[in-house]
Amino acid sequence: MHVVVNAAMSADGKLSTRERDQHRISGTADFRRVDELRAESDAVMVGVGTILADDPSLTIDDAERRAARTDRGLPANPARVVADSRVRTPRDARVLDDAARTYLLVSEVAPPDFIEEMEEAGATVIAAGERRVDLVTALAKLEGDGVDQLMVEGGGELIFSLFADGLVDELSTFVGSTIIGGRDAPTLADGEGFTDQFPSLSLEDVEKLDDGVLLQWTVED
Repeated sequence: MHVVVNAAMSADGKLSTRERDQHRISGTADFRRVDELRAESDAVMVGVGTILADDPSLTIDDAERRAARTDRGLPANPARVVADSRVRTPRDARVLDDAARTYLLVSEVAPPDFIEEMEEAGATVIAAGERRVDLVTALAKLEGDGVDQLMVEGGGELIFSLFADGLVDELSTFVGSTIIGGRDAPTLADGEGFTDQFPSLSLEDVEKLDDGVLLQWTVED
């Protein structure tokens, strides 16, 4: 599986305010780029915190891109994947609509009634890991189900965990022309943080986009 992490952050590296309120960082050109990346992917993944904060649909905005996928024999939208170790996904979340297939990744201690509720809502539930989602096992199961390219859109806890498990192949970051600040505001890679064995990146491209810059990296082995 090829895993691409994509995020937009402020010039000081924040994804949103300390209150988790979304502040528009990207412009029109970057929104188009993200929509195209979704269209090229087999699935789009977020952590449950993103679901609770933003309730995204994680679908393709452009009708022509959806049509191009169906012309290739693919679903109009890529699958949606939610990592939810603490079983917090609401039943009425937009990712549980019928616009695309949805996978819910939970741990093996997820309550059976929660799993049943999510399956009744249309999700395919994958249990992996004793008390929190084992991303290595879960992504292997997704790959076995035909997910060859996975796009990850956040949040910071999930992105850190993917880097910690050595699962990321590419990182695309749009850096916008704004300062958000706040020691408690989420960053690109939250979690415990690295103290050694830091992931190493190779810068592949730099592009001025909208009123910011797009940095594209590959992750070195």
